[in-house]
Amino acid sequence: MSNTTPLSPEEMVRRVCQAKEKLLREVHKVIVGQDEMLEQMLICIFARGHCLTVGVPGLAKTLTVSTLAKALQMKFNRIQFTPDLMPSDITGTEIIDVDPETNERKFRFVRGPIFTNISLADEINRTPPKTQAALLQAMQEYEVTVAGKTYPLEPPFFVMATQNPIEQEGTYPLPEAQLDRFMLSIYIGYPNKEEERQIVMATTQTKKIDIEPVLQASDVVWIQQLVRQVVVSEHIVDYAVELVRSTRPKEKYSPQFVQNWLAWGAGPRAAQSIILTSKARAILNGRFAVSGDDIRAMCFPVLRHRIFTNFNADAEGVDVNDVIAKIIEAVPEPSHGDPVAAKTKPIVAAPTSKPTPANTPNLPPPTPQTTPPPPIVPTPPKKHHGN
Repeated sequence: MSNTTPLSPEEMVRRVCQAKEKLLREVHKVIVGQDEMLEQMLICIFARGHCLTVGVPGLAKTLTVSTLAKALQMKFNRIQFTPDLMPSDITGTEIIDVDPETNERKFRFVRGPIFTNISLADEINRTPPKTQAALLQAMQEYEVTVAGKTYPLEPPFFVMATQNPIEQEGTYPLPEAQLDRFMLSIYIGYPNKEEERQIVMATTQTKKIDIEPVLQASDVVWIQQLVRQVVVSEHIVDYAVELVRSTRPKEKYSPQFVQNWLAWGAGPRAAQSIILTSKARAILNGRFAVSGDDIRAMCFPVLRHRIFTNFNADAEGVDVNDVIAKIIEAVPEPSHGDPVAAKTKPIVAAPTSKPTPANTPNLPPPTPQTTPPPPIVPTPPKKHHGN
């Protein structure tokens, strides 16, 4: 569909909200509940990142990714990670072809399953580090090098990995360098009683469910470009940076509990991920400006795989989610122009607007990166009592 008329920020946000609502309706034909997981997956895709999904067996991690791929109408490949998987099984390899007429031999590159739009790395921690490392270049630079030749990956490209947190026999923990490549770490919990009842009813029948495609690859690229144009105030950026810096136990002004409980904090990529995912969250919730509430919501999936507890935390039964919650409580959201300083004072979450009701998405085709649309001036947040 051609569309040469410039769209206002309000119209662009409305169209994305329509697409989100229809995507969720299609995925919920198969997946019961798990709203938080689905929203975080969409945030990660629209922020042009990769996600690591962690949960016990039977919580539909793999089924969710494959269903989402059908609704997005993009190329999808599943790679089952096993101890005997080789790097060439992921990236591809060169084979020798023989010309039947001249008997001339030459090498031909056969592309591996990484050449896709959505790559599901199923049980990623069950393969040795050498094979895990085959994903590093693809995840960071969106290209693959084989036999000295580099092949670009077709955008959009995402790695959506799954991991089982309870069965550790025969597994190879992901190195910190690879964990940092994942924009989000999504934890999946058990469904409630009513959801579990619906799952049992839906999966013990012979009814066939068809998933209608909602977005194409070009639409996803358009949304990714729009996310980069979302307005974010300088004091919100300062807030995200200070939250990340507060996770580092050797930082001069880090809270005392961080120095007691953490062995290592998050790097600069964490602050980048918080801002990008907060922009995507704002768009999906019908806003063209990032709020402090977006920052706080994205801290958990962005930071939980980038900070590491020490023996003191383990002995006291403190996990990374507990530490992140205390950091959010200790670092207040600044007002415009106010410096950020760590204080042991709870943060009052700012209210967020509801997403626009959706019928059917009507997205324009992707356009080259041009001058951002005129921003909507965000309302300055209220100062917290006592600041």
